[in-house]
Amino acid sequence: MSIVGLPDLEVRESRERVRAALQNCNFDFPVRRITVNLAPADLPKESGRFDLPIALGILAASGQIPAESLLHREFAGELSLTGALRPMRGAFAMACGTARGGAAQGGGAVAQCAGTASELAVGEAAVHSTPQLYLPAASAAEAALVPGVDVYGAADLPSLCAHLAQAPDSRLYPVAAPNLAESPAAVMPDMGDVIGQRGARRALEVAAAGGHHVLLVGPPGAGKSMLAARLPGLLPPMTDDEALASAALLSASRAGFTPSQWRRRPFRAPHHSSSAAALVGGRNPPQPGEITLAHLGVLFLDELPEFDRHVLETLREPLEAGRITISRAALQADFPAACQLIAAMNPCPCGWRGDPNGRCRCTPEIAARYLRKLSGPLLDRIDIQLEIPALTPAELSARSTAAGETSAAIAARVSRARERQLRRQGKTNRELGGREVDEVCRPDSAGEALLREAGERFGWSARAYYRVLKVARSIADLAGAPMPSAAQIGEAIQYRRAFGSL
Repeated sequence: MSIVGLPDLEVRESRERVRAALQNCNFDFPVRRITVNLAPADLPKESGRFDLPIALGILAASGQIPAESLLHREFAGELSLTGALRPMRGAFAMACGTARGGAAQGGGAVAQCAGTASELAVGEAAVHSTPQLYLPAASAAEAALVPGVDVYGAADLPSLCAHLAQAPDSRLYPVAAPNLAESPAAVMPDMGDVIGQRGARRALEVAAAGGHHVLLVGPPGAGKSMLAARLPGLLPPMTDDEALASAALLSASRAGFTPSQWRRRPFRAPHHSSSAAALVGGRNPPQPGEITLAHLGVLFLDELPEFDRHVLETLREPLEAGRITISRAALQADFPAACQLIAAMNPCPCGWRGDPNGRCRCTPEIAARYLRKLSGPLLDRIDIQLEIPALTPAELSARSTAAGETSAAIAARVSRARERQLRRQGKTNRELGGREVDEVCRPDSAGEALLREAGERFGWSARAYYRVLKVARSIADLAGAPMPSAAQIGEAIQYRRAFGSL
């Protein structure tokens, strides 16, 4: 038995798994040469999901199950040596591709979703009312969330073959989508738990409204990580298309997807020791990185200067374009990366630069070397750069009486501001192009004069100038104003002055 079509080690090992599974389930393994062709030949194949299609192909070719039973049906799953079907990753992405392929051509042979190609065994393409996808029972629940496809969950190979042979006592029925309303809701970190930090809370509300990138600079224990963890709770609910795209990306990756993550914006927080391939994607064939897994959600980089400078520089293009292209000698993959970056850092290695009690132990040279790890082009792409002050003992002792506004109240205002943007321009303010900024974000005369004076004083680049305008437009959307005023331009200017005090 040989497998051709660029199989990796996992796929090549399916020869032994399929042989043992068929024999242990009392099927006849043909005593003749068997060649399994995984077309197209130039696309690398990986993972154990090809076990079930290969086994069914052998059974159909040898006449042990009806060959016509495979028509208009797609199969994927890893087989154990006993014939049981094991859980697999990528089930949701395969269901997306099956639904789209079935709507377009009556059950396609190749399922492609979110940049991941998954070849599944099917019969001839023909018109069929609803595509059918057969998966391991443990993986069927997540796939059942996809509309437009009937998902069947099988426990083992014999029960699936009995179903294909139309045995009346072994029928498999479509798996119903899990009722997530009855599941206990995941507890999201609430902004009401944050003590003080009114300026940072306001900045995160503006960032959530316009989808802006944020950098928080402050001493240890000021609450930077706590604030960052609460940003996903301020973002508007996911639309159907956004939920499908995010779930498909997670499903096709090694991170995996569970039904409890449905309609929850992803929050990815990689460690500062992460490589460039882990952060933006890499390997051969290309695999998505953290910035892609955070698509339509939040990417949190804590201790930003501790990341390797080369790793941080790889973020520049995807933060601007919302996509990243990974090229290798024989393959090229285009991954979505429209996430919202929030980063946190200390002002110096010890973290206490500028502290009035003189606790900083860093020399000016050490502090400058620490800050030079962040390049100007990278900082230029971060819309809001905010200094977070340390909390005083008085603020900490007043915790019970200083409860802040909850995430739900802030999220309601953010949703209204985001709706204004979508009605006006069909995208968030961060995604506006240069000409669109001139049309949508133009301030009144007083605001334009203030912005021009600030740009000359601080030496802003053209990118920084336009990003301040976008932030001001988000502030105006929160207030329901038709155009940014001088006060809103002034607030947007303050959000780019964190490094002026360092």
